[in-house]
Amino acid sequence: METRRLGRTGHDSTVVTFGTAGIGKVDQATADIAVQLILERGVNHVDVAPSYGEAELRLKPWMSCLRDRRIFVGCKTKQRTKEAAEAELARSLDRLGTDRLNLYQLHAVGKLHELDEVTATGGALEALIRAREQGIVRWLGITGHTHDAPRTHLEALRRFDFDTVMFPLNFVLWADPRYREDAAALLETCRRKDVGVQIIKTVAKDPWGERTRTHTTWYEPFTDQASIDRAVAFVLSQPVTTLTSAGDVTVMPKVLFAAERFRPLSAAEQATLVATADKYHSPFVGSWA
Repeated sequence: METRRLGRTGHDSTVVTFGTAGIGKVDQATADIAVQLILERGVNHVDVAPSYGEAELRLKPWMSCLRDRRIFVGCKTKQRTKEAAEAELARSLDRLGTDRLNLYQLHAVGKLHELDEVTATGGALEALIRAREQGIVRWLGITGHTHDAPRTHLEALRRFDFDTVMFPLNFVLWADPRYREDAAALLETCRRKDVGVQIIKTVAKDPWGERTRTHTTWYEPFTDQASIDRAVAFVLSQPVTTLTSAGDVTVMPKVLFAAERFRPLSAAEQATLVATADKYHSPFVGSWA
């Protein structure tokens, strides 16, 4: 699988990161199969969070192996104050069975008021900075959902020199002129500042609405290989580093397969795919502000 440099971290991340949300909702045996698969396929970047059910505990038996293989491990906190974020970091380290992380991120900061909270005096950002000073984490990042995430992350990079960002991108979102403008501006800023770019929601097809959920993702994912191939190829044709695998253990192998045989889409091919976006919907509902 292709690797790309994760900005100034210098880590050559595989273009798919193992997103562990899916293993937080299954038993250990099922999780072990998923972890073994990503190792066999050469994935060298793992993303985990305390909000992903039991994902930290499911990953714990594998931490020694991940360290031996020099796999990049990123974790997150949704806490908004320094005190709460420090406590959650300590809990994550304990649940993972490790004393350090490669990357620690402010999680789910998509709205400007959320950014205000974490960057205020006594906010969670202070906990991240302190953890880096103590050598517990090396790199600091920010993640976000919602349509506002790219614009909010642009502002975040003005306030603090984050090493990575993680935000939603897919061909459906790209078809929205406003989202595309904000995402393109963020991507250019990341290029200029040498910030690593991690993408989420690559294979999001629609919100579930009132329909019965057939997968553990909180959005309805594309599930056929051809559609996943196109969705993955579109994202990897942009100036990004890596995309997280879907939060469902049955969809994740298809994302890996798509990435392994990825070839860049031409501008015309991208335009053709974006033209089909009106068949689908953004996974985010509600207002932008």
